[in-house]
Amino acid sequence: MTAKLSETDRAKALKKLPLWKEAAGRDAITRKFVFADFNQAFGFMTRAAMKIEKLDHHPEWFNLHRLVEVTLTTHDCRGVSEKDIALATLLDEVAT
Repeated sequence: MTAKLSETDRAKALKKLPLWKEAAGRDAITRKFVFADFNQAFGFMTRAAMKIEKLDHHPEWFNLHRLVEVTLTTHDCRGVSEKDIALATLLDEVAT
């Protein structure tokens, strides 16, 4: 089973991911990605999906036109784990 991050470890990890925030009302982290248009937003999701599949840890995400909202949590531990930090890092890399 995957271990939930301690508050200290989570805060330390989020310092390295400044665009990610604590999700309101749940044990998760979230980020809004804004692109120039729908094509770029969908392209981001497609590129990310191929890499995400290899991690076998899938995001909750929502797409509306040029916006992609992502929420990450690990259901096995009912909170944020290293898997979420790794996925957030990967998504930031794909978005650049």
